[in-house]
Amino acid sequence: MRVMPNIKPISDLRNYTEVLKEVGVNQPVYLTRNGRGEYAIVKIDEFDRLRATVALLAQLEKGEKSAREEGWLSADEVEAALGL
Repeated sequence: MRVMPNIKPISDLRNYTEVLKEVGVNQPVYLTRNGRGEYAIVKIDEFDRLRATVALLAQLEKGEKSAREEGWLSADEVEAALGL
């Protein structure tokens, strides 16, 4: 089931406690300014998880680039490097 995004004008922040009550895990509240998307309010745990995901993806990209430039390791080479 797809949930519709919760979009509100930034002026709704005058009553910010009501807006914050609507923020949930995987349920951000999007704020608009002059009819255009401007901000998203998310729970801090979700924000931290998103930052960790971005950091992980950056490291994976770094590894992919290294493998493309320097070559991939075989499973045997990986096991040997790990002492397995």
